[in-house]
Amino acid sequence: MLCTTTSTTSPLNSFGSPWPDLNDGLFYSDAVSTTSDSGLTLIHFYSSKYKNSAPLQGWLQRIHNGQITIDGEVVKEPKAILRDGMELVYHRLRWREPDAPYLLQVLYEDDDMIAVNKPAGLQVLPGGLFQQRTVLMQLQWRASKGSPSLETHGSHPVPVHRLGRGTSGILLCAKTKVAKTSLAAFFAEGTSLIGDSSNTNMEQSKRRKISKIYRALVNGILKQDKIIIKQPIGTARYPGVAKGLYVASASGKPALSKVEVLERDSQLNQTLVQVEIESGRPHQIRIHLSFIGHPLLGDPLYDVGGQPMCFDSEHEDESFAEDGYKCISVYVAVDGLVFHFIIFFPPH
Repeated sequence: MLCTTTSTTSPLNSFGSPWPDLNDGLFYSDAVSTTSDSGLTLIHFYSSKYKNSAPLQGWLQRIHNGQITIDGEVVKEPKAILRDGMELVYHRLRWREPDAPYLLQVLYEDDDMIAVNKPAGLQVLPGGLFQQRTVLMQLQWRASKGSPSLETHGSHPVPVHRLGRGTSGILLCAKTKVAKTSLAAFFAEGTSLIGDSSNTNMEQSKRRKISKIYRALVNGILKQDKIIIKQPIGTARYPGVAKGLYVASASGKPALSKVEVLERDSQLNQTLVQVEIESGRPHQIRIHLSFIGHPLLGDPLYDVGGQPMCFDSEHEDESFAEDGYKCISVYVAVDGLVFHFIIFFPPH
């Protein structure tokens, strides 16, 4: 369980549009090159280049369904020969994304930026099964409806940092290119100083323009009131995660978290902590707290030591979403072990 701390003295207003039942699907483009692709058949191209997306039979079905075009024309012949310069487009069919909240509270807004209170369960940027049900999409929908402050400079609101899907808290979003550049630089300040123990950089770290402070409920009772965690974070191969799963790794990038105990509950064997992160590695708090033996309460992925214990849909590569299929995610606990199943239902 993880959240950032939020506070406001002015009345809050909210915005958000309900999600449509199905998203718009996705379009993936490729260009045929002379050296490697020219002369291949259509089915050979897709089944060999994107074999992690679907097996041979899956790509045959997609071609027969008319989901692939060559130079704008639908092609249903798997043995069609590709020539240099051809443009291929694969249309991934629409699907129903997992449930997610859609309302966002506005904490602060001016002509350059907007700060919103992101609810837990809402993804910030598109990825995996969540391509439409994101903060970014709600911001774009709001802009397209003609909010006066968004029209002023022809802005395009975008989040300048991330919060995990399961995390609630303040999310800063830029409405102009200048604001995006400036805010991104402020967030990068702390990360760039990690790993350099010089006095100069330590002083600079104290004067950072943006501080990231979270509250988390963890398993077990922390004995120390304050802990500094300097465990590097890297990636490791993991099923379903094409680019690797982030884990505690001695060969990873430097990361630093400052943990302070706020409350201990010995009856429930839980501790409420405040965490200030100097760097911004993916899943840093989840990894660091599990590394010291106190995983976040309810975290289905990271176990003691900062290593994974089971598959988590938050890290699910989009290749697991079979094209045009609906799926449900099920967790089953047996003798202390957690198993994760994805069950697919073919389209009607």
